Amino acid sequence: QVQLVESGGGLVQAGGSLRVSCAATGRASSNYAMGWFRQAPGKEREFVAAISWSGGSILYADSVKGRFTISRDSAKNTVYLQMNRLKPEETAVYYCAARYGTSGSAKSSYGYWGKGTQVTVSS
Repeated sequence: QVQLVESGGGLVQAGGSLRVSCAATGRASSNYAMGWFRQAPGKEREFVAAISWSGGSILYADSVKGRFTISRDSAKNTVYLQMNRLKPEETAVYYCAARYGTSGSAKSSYGYWGKGTQVTVSS
């Protein structure tokens, strides 16, 4: 069992930056690939970024490439998502997720989820 707790969400102006964090605890949590997803009101949850347990494999959604950076501190069992040049349409609840094995973008492949942290980008 892996428990995930997100933090760092908040309100930011368009064009600004924000970093969200996800702390993982539980059984062998350091051996899991971690992903970030987001869900805006009335929309489906969508993939944002993912990182393998070693940090050697990283994936990004096309919409965030060049602006967002995912990283992890294995010693702290924490994964981060640095978000730059944020847009109002990226207002959403950002969720952290974990899966055993390599990083991936399919939300159905992630077995563990946090409760999410709200990110609001004002125009």
